[in-house]
Amino acid sequence: MHEFVIKDKGKLVTYTDFDSIPNEFDHIIKFVPEVPPEPHTAEQHEEIEQWNSKLQELVKRERSYASSN
Repeated sequence: MHEFVIKDKGKLVTYTDFDSIPNEFDHIIKFVPEVPPEPHTAEQHEEIEQWNSKLQELVKRERSYASSN
């Protein structure tokens, strides 16, 4: 199961679905996507390859929020 923890308005909030993470928050605390055991299928490789981009997306949301305050 994925585990994404953010700090939002001083509280730690955990998400298991990346798409549920709000657009604005204070800080990324934990970013642990689930990686299935090997061997990986082509679909699993595609998903795994997207996680770095998704982390960078969260960093931008965090920075965007931090710079607006």
